[in-house]
Amino acid sequence: MTHYDVLVIGAGAAGLVAAAEAASRGRRTLLLEKNKRPGVKILMSGGTRCNLTHATDKWGIIKAYGEQGNFLHSALAALSPSELVQMFEEEGVATKVEETGKIFPVSNRATDVLAALVRRLERSSAELSLDEPTTSCARADGKFVVTTRARELTCDSLLITVGGKSYPGSGTTGDGYAWGAAFGHSIVPPRPALVPITTDAPWVKSLTGLAIPDVQVSVSPSREKSLASARGSFLFTHFGLSGPVILDVSRAVTGHSNPRELSLVCDFLPDTKAPDLEEQLKQEAAAEGKKQVVGLLSKHIPRRLAEALLTLCSLNAELKGAELPKKERSRLVAAIKQSAIPISGTRGFEKAEVTAGGVSLAEVDSRTMQSKLVSGLYFAGEILDLDGPIGGYNFQAAFSTGVLAGRHV
Repeated sequence: MTHYDVLVIGAGAAGLVAAAEAASRGRRTLLLEKNKRPGVKILMSGGTRCNLTHATDKWGIIKAYGEQGNFLHSALAALSPSELVQMFEEEGVATKVEETGKIFPVSNRATDVLAALVRRLERSSAELSLDEPTTSCARADGKFVVTTRARELTCDSLLITVGGKSYPGSGTTGDGYAWGAAFGHSIVPPRPALVPITTDAPWVKSLTGLAIPDVQVSVSPSREKSLASARGSFLFTHFGLSGPVILDVSRAVTGHSNPRELSLVCDFLPDTKAPDLEEQLKQEAAAEGKKQVVGLLSKHIPRRLAEALLTLCSLNAELKGAELPKKERSRLVAAIKQSAIPISGTRGFEKAEVTAGGVSLAEVDSRTMQSKLVSGLYFAGEILDLDGPIGGYNFQAAFSTGVLAGRHV
């Protein structure tokens, strides 16, 4: 039976940096990975470009996480966004900030990000064992016993960084939840986050492929206040809705007991108030009375959307501006400013970028990432009940909690 000072299970973002930190401190460290290569989810992320972090400081990250943000103070002190960028720059991975604030490698290649992490790991002298799934973890005689498909290992400190349940094709199938529960930890029920939303509305699916760069959306139960809102890029798809703004509000859908009770209220012209839009359409119809209404609307919104909204309002697509009564004009303005799209659900863990839920933060010491229940047991990355918005926030949390854990195991 081989003994290590530290065993890290899961060679994703958190595990790769944690194992390197631990080994650099002189701790005999083994990083176990079930896949035949490390960092599979890193390679898939950001459309294979890997959105490393966001152009903000630690306070921007903390704010983005809302109620969960306070847990990240020590982790971000260990590795801030600027220090994360510096870490990759020092490994030869030049970075760039895009208009949205997302930070990517200049090369647009996630493979460069993974190669840098593997180089750091190799320099640290940590061992990496691939294609070796862990089957069980237990505590015995003051040590941890980790059983894999090939052997039995023991260690003084055990760090679990196997991720959540999102993108299960990358190996993140929720294995760590059972291990955490076996050690006595509470598991906040996992659910998909940053996931596309589905609808049964035919008019939405008729617009498949149409992208709108700036839409305000909110998730609302009928006759109740909004559960979540966001503004950003929006995409109509064959199954419903996607794009950054949709992903950002999706956790409100997966967190609801009956998503079919919800609607997605869309404002396709968020910079224009409804009365102003109505007045503009009134003046345009008077000035260009012979022009079709769809043409007038197309000055404000994409033509395909204009056609769909006319149909939704039961108006003839060939209707002329001069023929548009006030009542119908008001209906069109309402359709543009507050279309309520019925929600049927989401595309689930298969298409979710992250997992909401996981090991309860109340049972983990945020200063070290050590379990408050079991000495020597640590957690980092997406296995924790931590999920942030789109834009590199989740990778930042994974890297930061991984570094912090690696400095204490």
